[in-house]
Amino acid sequence: MANAVLTINAGSSSIKFALFELGTELTRVAEGLAEGIGTAPHLLIKAGGQVALEKRWPEHAPETHEELMGEVLDWVESHLGDDELIGAGHRIVHGGDRYTAPTKLDKAVFDDLTKLDPLAPLHEPHNLAAIRAVFKLRPELPQVGCFDTAFHHTMPEVATRVAIPRAFWAEGVRRYGFHGLSYEYIAEQLHIVAPHLAKGRVIIAHLGNGASLCALKNGVSIESTMGFTALEGLIMGTRCGSIDPGVLLYLGQEHNMDANAITDLLYKKSGLLGVSGISPDVRTLLTSPAPEAAEALEMFTYSIARHAGAMISVLGGLDAIVFTAGIGEHAASVRAAVCARLAWTGLELNAQANAANEVSISTPNSAVEVHVIPTNEELMIARHTLTLIS
Repeated sequence: MANAVLTINAGSSSIKFALFELGTELTRVAEGLAEGIGTAPHLLIKAGGQVALEKRWPEHAPETHEELMGEVLDWVESHLGDDELIGAGHRIVHGGDRYTAPTKLDKAVFDDLTKLDPLAPLHEPHNLAAIRAVFKLRPELPQVGCFDTAFHHTMPEVATRVAIPRAFWAEGVRRYGFHGLSYEYIAEQLHIVAPHLAKGRVIIAHLGNGASLCALKNGVSIESTMGFTALEGLIMGTRCGSIDPGVLLYLGQEHNMDANAITDLLYKKSGLLGVSGISPDVRTLLTSPAPEAAEALEMFTYSIARHAGAMISVLGGLDAIVFTAGIGEHAASVRAAVCARLAWTGLELNAQANAANEVSISTPNSAVEVHVIPTNEELMIARHTLTLIS
């Protein structure tokens, strides 16, 4: 095996990672998940499609990102043998106004990033915890931060403003957009899959447990359904999406819910889970006979189509829609429902191609092309990491 880079995506109780070998191109050779941090940790690593390591610990041991990162780094270095791990790239949810491109991490940058915690309190501290752990465990290993907000810094200012007193702008209260690493990858893939669309008017639908749309024009983001936080926009697995702020006032005044309770409700108990009362997982809802499951799915596809209509207005028309991420890549019935709601654009879906999850799923006569392109955020992180440490 050649030298390698490690990509890391750390959450509150889990760390997802992938190992990429350096050759004529970057090749994913291993991947894994460390979950249950602080409860009952479980580490699973696969290499070559086979389980390379699976390890469980009793409750509360190990308890921190540092301890789990130590396990991951030890396995990686053992797996590499005489070859070398030359860098680690991290997905960082928020880069604020300053970090508009991948950045090599040092103590000064790290300390600066901690100031962004209030902008993404459920994500940023955990992203940084993994970085802190690697600094401590392997201080000589170069690290790179890749920001989910960076891709959207091409949005015009009118799309980033929030209509509250201007003084809050200086505090960073503005619309940022997220899922940028995924959108960056799809924008690159369009040059390969459909070169004639690379500079066209395209909506990318990143549909997973977290879901958003991006309006792409001339290859850059000009609008996103997500804004100041990853709550805005589409209905998601456990997140509500856009909501009348008056609902939040009502919850505080009539139900005596404080900020923490409302945060928990909006991020963890709403969306498909909240509406269905069954599950946040589209796969589960699609097989459920419960009317609540059908209602949740209808609201989901309605939300996508409604926001897509706004995107079409911003773009001044539409040349293509690209579906990506877990739901977008695999849920043919969700794609069909969204496309049916957008038939007014002249979009015609090829039902057979859609059912087969083909790359192009629109008919030859469709006024709007429809494509399914798998995303690869980890590869984007690995590429950026290699570029900055080379």
